Amino acid sequence: MTLRILYFAWVREAVGTGEETVAPPPAVTTVAALVDWLATRSDGHARAFADPTRLRAAVDQSFVALDASILGAGEVAIFPPVTGG
Repeated sequence: MTLRILYFAWVREAVGTGEETVAPPPAVTTVAALVDWLATRSDGHARAFADPTRLRAAVDQSFVALDASILGAGEVAIFPPVTGG
């Protein structure tokens, strides 16, 4: 499975890129598992994903909980909580 990962706001700054294409191992089947796996990719990834409670996600442009499946997905976006004003 190949996924396009999009990063926004301070997550993008910590990772050092706005997007990347990854091929996670077969055991990675949820957003939470993806975040855990991504955290191992670099020091920037580790900083960005150190506290998953500070993250929100969308799978194929639909907001989801971190325990949502990524099986069959083409795109996962990871971002901080959105606030309005």
